[in-house]
Amino acid sequence: MPDQLPLFPESASTISQRVDALFLFLCATAIFFSALICVLVIVFASRYRRSRKGALATHIEGSLPLEIVWSAVPFCVAMFMFAWGAKLYFDTARPPAGALEITVTAKQWMWKLQHPEGPREINELHVPLGLPVRLSMTSEDVIHSFYVPAFRIKRDVLPGRTSIAWFEATKTGQFHLFCAEYCGTKHSAMIGTIHVLEPLEYERWLAGAPAGESPVAAGERLFSALRCITCHSGQPDARGPDLKGILGRQIPLSDGNVVVADEDFVRQSILEPNAHVMAGFAQPSIMPTFKGQVTEEQIQQLVAYLRSTGGDKEGERGGEVKR
Repeated sequence: MPDQLPLFPESASTISQRVDALFLFLCATAIFFSALICVLVIVFASRYRRSRKGALATHIEGSLPLEIVWSAVPFCVAMFMFAWGAKLYFDTARPPAGALEITVTAKQWMWKLQHPEGPREINELHVPLGLPVRLSMTSEDVIHSFYVPAFRIKRDVLPGRTSIAWFEATKTGQFHLFCAEYCGTKHSAMIGTIHVLEPLEYERWLAGAPAGESPVAAGERLFSALRCITCHSGQPDARGPDLKGILGRQIPLSDGNVVVADEDFVRQSILEPNAHVMAGFAQPSIMPTFKGQVTEEQIQQLVAYLRSTGGDKEGERGGEVKR
């Protein structure tokens, strides 16, 4: 889409032009059929109006070909739009392998972001050009929405859940970040900037950014501080399951169900240990709840540490339960 057209924001990601193409096709389809129906209504109303003598339409009792045409054409158009939209949705919902991991914590009224190496930013994010960026997002208070118009991404950020989004920038520059969900009196001030840098420039920025503890290191420290290692040691006589490489695995439960261990599964297991008890362990669980003892940011750190131990890095597919 031409950048100079004021109705459209700048296109600056690998997915943005695909989103625009689908949007324009939907608009064109709606305009075409609306115009066609409007024209036909006017033509028939004029041609077969009562005041015109001899202008009588032929009464049709039934026409199988006509029924097939006006049923098949809308069906095919709708299925084409569905297939196109579904393909685009799955591509935007699944981050590619090797993406840069960024943790995002929303809070009234700011965005707190952290790089895997440790540097933290508030309402700003520096990323390299041409590298996929995976955003693991949660909220500390109310519902927010991470919206970058130039990248065509908008994902609700919910308290008590992990939302996943990703993008790959195609041009350098500064791009607006908004909260697109009303979140309180200063909602309009919850804005930020995405800085897209050349890879070498990004490395220089990263080297000069204030050093900080990485999410993986913080999660490992927290894992020990909370004495998680006492029960989750991985030893045969351990009182809890081995958590090494657990993310993305299918976990059999004591009630006979099977659940995928994603980030929300880990969060629920920390805050509500009896929600899912793994097969082979006592029910109710002997694990205490950590509700009120750990923050959303600390849960993200624990997830980052567990992800570093192996397993499926695309564990955000959802904790669906199978019977």
